[in-house]
Amino acid sequence: MENPEKAFFRVYEVMKKLRSPEGCPWDREQTPVSVRANLVEEAYECVEAIASGDTANIREELGDVYLVATFMAYMYEQEGTLTVASVLEALADKLVRRHPHVFANTGGADTPAKVIEQWNNIKVSVEGKTPGDSVIDGVSQALPPLERAYKIQKKAAKAGFDWSRVEDVWAKLREETEEAEAACAGGDADKIEEELGDLFFSLVNLARFLKIDPSLALSRAVTKFSRRFKEVEKRMKQKGLAMGKDTFAVMDGIWDEVKREML
Repeated sequence: MENPEKAFFRVYEVMKKLRSPEGCPWDREQTPVSVRANLVEEAYECVEAIASGDTANIREELGDVYLVATFMAYMYEQEGTLTVASVLEALADKLVRRHPHVFANTGGADTPAKVIEQWNNIKVSVEGKTPGDSVIDGVSQALPPLERAYKIQKKAAKAGFDWSRVEDVWAKLREETEEAEAACAGGDADKIEEELGDLFFSLVNLARFLKIDPSLALSRAVTKFSRRFKEVEKRMKQKGLAMGKDTFAVMDGIWDEVKREML
């Protein structure tokens, strides 16, 4: 039978070796700041793997998320700031504390909505976390803009600030599209940036209203575009044609073919 405790200890020991004087030069010179972007990147790759349904890929990408998190925690352990064990113990303590309906048999939280409400109440009343003056203050400014917009909109909607009909959301999107077009026609770069931002924000809001995660939707679109573009490149090579502005019409025609064939 697999042993999670033994497996994690092995990862910890491997990390210690890599960061030791006899370990890897690259690993030794890294800092939490230098690898923080890797944590975001690996999380996205993990999400992509889950969407693909490929178990082997999911296992690998989940491992990479563990890798970066453990890597960073061990760096702090070397500094004497904290330990890997303290990170895990604090996590376990928090999970137990925020699930009294499971670990203390308090009852009451018998629906997902009630669990979330209880979770947030415990953060304030038990842990002393400041809720902030606004319901959106809890959304981290360190999040990528797309994720931040999505979370802020969800918070605002939960407070009752939301459309009641999807038709109204579509109307707002059309309104922002017209304003963006007008800004582009005006040629003011700052105004164009502002209006395009409003357009993006409205599109994220439409996705949220329809219960679609905009990050996942965009990731899916990027993957689809990449697959089709690579096929265009392949067929252009087969035709002996170079990619460039002069051959755009040909590429566009091939794109339509690929779109019909690959969907």
